Amino acid sequence: MNSLLFYWSALNPAVVFVVKLSYTLQIMVRYLFRRLLLSIPILFGITLVTFAIVHLTPGGFSAVQREMNPKISPDSLAQLQALYGLNQPWPKQYSQWVGRLVRLDFGRSFLDQRPVLDKIADRLPATLLLSGLSLLVIFLLAIPLGVFSAMRPNSAMDHTITVVTFIGYSLPTFWLALLLMLLFGVVLNWLPISGLRSVNHDFLPFWDKLKDYAAHLILPVFISAFGGIASISRYTRGNMLEVVRQDYIRTALAKGLPTKRVYYVHALRNALLPILTILGLSLPGLIGGSFIFETIFAWPGMGRLAYESALSFDYPTIMGIAVIGALLTLLGNLLADLLYAWADPRIRL
Repeated sequence: MNSLLFYWSALNPAVVFVVKLSYTLQIMVRYLFRRLLLSIPILFGITLVTFAIVHLTPGGFSAVQREMNPKISPDSLAQLQALYGLNQPWPKQYSQWVGRLVRLDFGRSFLDQRPVLDKIADRLPATLLLSGLSLLVIFLLAIPLGVFSAMRPNSAMDHTITVVTFIGYSLPTFWLALLLMLLFGVVLNWLPISGLRSVNHDFLPFWDKLKDYAAHLILPVFISAFGGIASISRYTRGNMLEVVRQDYIRTALAKGLPTKRVYYVHALRNALLPILTILGLSLPGLIGGSFIFETIFAWPGMGRLAYESALSFDYPTIMGIAVIGALLTLLGNLLADLLYAWADPRIRL
């Protein structure tokens, strides 16, 4: 194929570009199809493990019902278990749940009898907003910090960035969240410390509503992205220092190309290959970490819903959240793999 492209290039460069593009797209589509097929058994494996852990947890639905109503009779409790199918062996319960899942039926919540899919749909946008903004902040801050530190190794600024990032990497985020809530929310009274919006949000003008949303987002987004900024910036610095030692970088600098262009165009693309994978793998951490942050900040997202459902042993809601969380995690990893394959042609093959 390379020989054909060589002869065609003398006749029509546009033809060569179209052929190369179509060939690349064909390989990417095959790669995407393989990754999607691999994701199906992984998803069901996650649901199986989650289902087993939830149903093997001590206490369970019966203990919650006795705590809510100490006078409940054994017959009434047995009727409730039969109504929800909890009196059957859990492998049979799992097979029935998978049968409903194939039809996109997540069941109804034990608490309020609402469809689980509706409850998740109410909370999912808040979680996606928090995780998406956190990932954007990590990407916009961590990579420039790492590149800037690599361009001036062993300088005062490099040492300062290193100390700050190591401190940020080692601090427990939940402890830092409580400190910032105390400082900015209680002592200084600058920022709200709970919820997505204020009580009088519906009565505010449009721009004041946006300011209200932004004020409520500052602390959760910063805390969620804090650890990621520290780790990704260190990875970027290390990869950049390794890439700039390569012969092609020294050749580009010797030919007189601007230093910033060599670093930000030639070196950064190759240094970003491992970072793309790490960013994709950080998405599960953001979704998993949202359980903690959403509980601390009373954020109306999936994490808080999962926490409340776990306390009440609301099995359908817990399993629905596990499926959605697993799907988001697999999609994040798939996106990272696609970006990695786009940047490195060896991965496509």
